[in-house]
Amino acid sequence: MAKLTKKQKEAASKIEKNKLYSLKDAAALIKEVASAKFDESVDIAVRLGVDPRKANQMVRGVVALPHGTGKDVKVLALVTPDKEAEAKEAGADYVGLDEYLQKIKDGWTDVDVIITMPSVMGKLGPLGRILGPRGLMPNPKTGTVTMDVAKAVLEVKAGKIDFKVDKTGIIHAGIGRISFDADKIVDNAHEIIQTLIKLKPTAAKGTYIKSIYLTSTMSPAIALDPKAV
Repeated sequence: MAKLTKKQKEAASKIEKNKLYSLKDAAALIKEVASAKFDESVDIAVRLGVDPRKANQMVRGVVALPHGTGKDVKVLALVTPDKEAEAKEAGADYVGLDEYLQKIKDGWTDVDVIITMPSVMGKLGPLGRILGPRGLMPNPKTGTVTMDVAKAVLEVKAGKIDFKVDKTGIIHAGIGRISFDADKIVDNAHEIIQTLIKLKPTAAKGTYIKSIYLTSTMSPAIALDPKAV
């Protein structure tokens, strides 16, 4: 087991063991214990009382974070020529079709989100084995397969993210940066938690939100009180 650095020990000492923090206190504490020289990502992990192996207990959705993620999201718009100008004007970083499909076949995946049109999805099918494992395959449910390409690009750039429960029943999501004010971290965390509550499957029994943790790239996790949020 790797030894903790002096900074890591100091950060851990500020977090009370077995204490469940309010969202407001956790947001303030996460900023206090961050010690990296770069602008760390702030992440949330929510353990849900669901069985992801059952289709009727799958939790997946999208949420528009009020203050964005703080990350410069690289967007690829795979569109037909008549939609290229629209995508570029909305701020897509890469715009085109066949040339980018070939680049992906050759192994290029240096983007965060791919937005496309229903008529193009047939061409993306064979690339599923490349895009799927990286979470890049466009999906109508997340708004990344649409005829309103400009709107989709603008929403993603503004902080719209999609999430999906993993096989252990946990939702992981980036909700900001350490440079954010604590209030902004609270707002973003609250938005995704409330979205998860609305998405509770009717088949899920017992406690739905079992635990919530807030963490940054280099800091220990801070446990939140699920009942308080």
